[in-house]
Amino acid sequence: MQLDFRNINTLWSSIIVETLSRLGLTTAVICPGSRSTPLTLAFASHPNIETIPILDERAAAFFALGIAKRTYLPVALICTSGTAGANFYPAVIEAKESQVPLLIFTADRPPELRNCHAGQTIDQVKLYGNYCHWYTELSLPSVEMKMLSYLRQTIISAWDHALFPYQGVVHVNCPFREPLAPIYAPNLDGLLSKRNFDNFFDNIYEGDKQLLTTVFISDYLHQWLSKPKGIIIVGVGNSDHTYLYCDQIFYYSNLLNYPVLAEALSPFRNNAQGFLNLINAYDIILRNSQLADELLPDVVIQIGEFPTSKELRQWLENSQVEHFVIDHRPDSLNPLHNKTHYIRANINDLDPEFLEEYLPKKQDLSYLRQWKSVNKKVNKNLRNVLDKTKELLEAKLPFLLSKNLPERTPIFIANSMPVRYAEFFWMPNKRQLRPYFNRGANGIEGTLSTALGMAYKTQSSVLVTGDLALLHDTNGWLISQQFQGHLTVILVNNNGGGIFEMLPISQEEALFENYFATPQNIDFSKLCYTYNIEHILIKNWTQLKRLLNPLPRTGIRVLELQTDRKKDALWLQTNLPKFAQINNK
Repeated sequence: MQLDFRNINTLWSSIIVETLSRLGLTTAVICPGSRSTPLTLAFASHPNIETIPILDERAAAFFALGIAKRTYLPVALICTSGTAGANFYPAVIEAKESQVPLLIFTADRPPELRNCHAGQTIDQVKLYGNYCHWYTELSLPSVEMKMLSYLRQTIISAWDHALFPYQGVVHVNCPFREPLAPIYAPNLDGLLSKRNFDNFFDNIYEGDKQLLTTVFISDYLHQWLSKPKGIIIVGVGNSDHTYLYCDQIFYYSNLLNYPVLAEALSPFRNNAQGFLNLINAYDIILRNSQLADELLPDVVIQIGEFPTSKELRQWLENSQVEHFVIDHRPDSLNPLHNKTHYIRANINDLDPEFLEEYLPKKQDLSYLRQWKSVNKKVNKNLRNVLDKTKELLEAKLPFLLSKNLPERTPIFIANSMPVRYAEFFWMPNKRQLRPYFNRGANGIEGTLSTALGMAYKTQSSVLVTGDLALLHDTNGWLISQQFQGHLTVILVNNNGGGIFEMLPISQEEALFENYFATPQNIDFSKLCYTYNIEHILIKNWTQLKRLLNPLPRTGIRVLELQTDRKKDALWLQTNLPKFAQINNK
């Protein structure tokens, strides 16, 4: 038991931290500040919680987000009063939208110092609005046993709300009066002798709490089996049981003989062992209007969120296809807004084996065979072109990575063009690579910090990012001296926002460069030198492959790939339709 009786604030804070430790908290990210001193001391002194100090609050929040993405456990995030907590906001939004558990503790002034222009004081009550699963403001610290029991139970509730019924953000606002430092207070002398704390934490444990969802899936199965032209769409993956997740969907695909259209950020493209129903090239296939018409399904089963692909969205948007979504969240996950049936369940909890008795003796496989045949031909077109491409085009990067990264490498793929190139060209493989992403709110902020959090204390990891996303978060490199593990940053430097080259605004030449592409003309070798980060300029694909396998075990490095964004955009616009031109006889 780790309690600090030096004064009322140290005791209060140590009960918070001891309770969290017994619940299972292992990591806290702490930003410097005065009002949060009692919390900082309590977290930093606890033997079972790793504490990581980070200067910049925005970088700290995304770093915590990255750790929580990897571990699926809440990470505590601590800051002082005032605008410090406001800098957590972008990561809070991402955590809410992508279901990542964060426990945020913002220190605050006591009530008598609010609304009177006391320094470093803002209104922190419900600071994050609707982006929290749960918010509470603690009472001022007290040594009354009733109040200490209230504190313990409130922290237990905070932990539970971060995990159940699904993962997300909890905000605890913590007011403190002086003294903030651990100054000895004589009036606490008799507290330990008068109160028995031996049993105070007895009912706190790291439980195997689980929401059990039972769904009478056979009712839906009858509908699906009556429609042989069906597809299973799998969006971004966010499961801590990757193999079970894949196996469950593989099973349903084989049971129904439906193809699986798998997003590049789902686990499927990297766990394609023996699974012949996987369709990776659907975005390209649907650019062929004849094929798009022929392949229109009668039923869609969507697992999780809808994929990135705009082509897939437009293909289904105006159809009257029956749409089923399997996901345990209460959220609406169908941006098409067509008629949708929600099956509120976690795919991992559904046991399909008892459903085999419902299978007809004969099934029509022609629709599935057509999908597989077309996908095979498009993949052949892709390989024929990209295998021979020697020029440093961004399109080849995901193609090369999917074939060459070491097995089980964690890889963070940034938003904007990197995720779209991955959607087009990430090839099915058996390498069990583990994709990570910030696709909740799809912003570019915090990209580097989230990837560093993902890579912290794990095996060698990779980040693929554009230049603007990296520049937006260079303060993330302030963690470099304390960083444990390895992160290779593959920087696609096309000097600006490549995604805008794909949009109609690119034709507005007078304003386009300054207001949309926003080139920064940065020498990244000098920027890396400032932060003591290794920098290597990539000259050809052979050099890049050599540097990627094997990956280093420690440190941070940047592999810079300089490309021409206008040439990349023209290449995509020219070649994507060509890849879809196949003889389907």
